[in-house]
Amino acid sequence: MLTVREAQKLMKSMFYERDSSRGLYATFTWLVEEIGELAEAILNQDREGVEEEIADVIAWTLSLANLLEVDVEEAFKKKYQHR
Repeated sequence: MLTVREAQKLMKSMFYERDSSRGLYATFTWLVEEIGELAEAILNQDREGVEEEIADVIAWTLSLANLLEVDVEEAFKKKYQHR
């Protein structure tokens, strides 16, 4: 199983150069598109599609965090660990 930090590093190793070239706002637009695809899968009650699109939303969120130099694991702990 991957930790959040490991998943973020994986996305960075796979996509950082491409995401950097694309730029922050275009990468954010891809994330929004994936959220739309997730909504469609939910509305269609497509379980397999929901799983795939959730994975895509997480991947694009991690890619965006890499461009913004945000450690998602730390940000998540800071926000939610003591609630």
